[in-house]
Amino acid sequence: MASAKNQNNPAAARRAKLEEARRKERARERRVRMITIGASVAVVAALVAGGGYLMVQANEKEKKDEQAKTSPVTGERSWDKLTQEHVANKVDYPMNPPVGGDHNQVWMNCNADVYTQEIPKENAVHSLEHGAVWVTYNDKASDADIEALTKKVKSTPYSLMSPVKDQKDPLMLSAWGKQVTVKDASDDRVDQFFTKYVQGPQTPEPGAACTGGLDK
Repeated sequence: MASAKNQNNPAAARRAKLEEARRKERARERRVRMITIGASVAVVAALVAGGGYLMVQANEKEKKDEQAKTSPVTGERSWDKLTQEHVANKVDYPMNPPVGGDHNQVWMNCNADVYTQEIPKENAVHSLEHGAVWVTYNDKASDADIEALTKKVKSTPYSLMSPVKDQKDPLMLSAWGKQVTVKDASDDRVDQFFTKYVQGPQTPEPGAACTGGLDK
């Protein structure tokens, strides 16, 4: 009997070790599951929080844009009943830069185009007819302002920029029938003017091309 008992002891010991190993494995699996669940909950919470933040930001931007579109631009000048005939000759515009009137049949490309030399005003007016905003400057504008407005135009379809040496103010923004002088590139009216008038309600031909025209 003692000999049989001795023979059974190694088997019992092996079973005990196997059971202990299985217990440890189950405990490890439970820990992994808990960690995975915790990480998943954290990720979901982060996504929810991030999504909520993005929604808040989007709503705030929408409200800001709506306010910009409905509020008057301080210091803005307006012209009504502007003619829209296509002409081949130079036009003597009553304002400088011009904001509308008869113009060349070919528009200046205005798909975020920045020109470092003066462009024909008759072609630029055609771009305004298509809903573009035209940023202009003279020799009194600072390099920093020119650089900042260049970045603004280059990131905005339906806009163009060029020097107009004989304009009376250093920095001016024009749309069809609309114009404002801004004190510098950080002037709040810059963003408002773009938001309100890029393809805005003043546009005689909304959706018309800003590419395929004159590219000086």
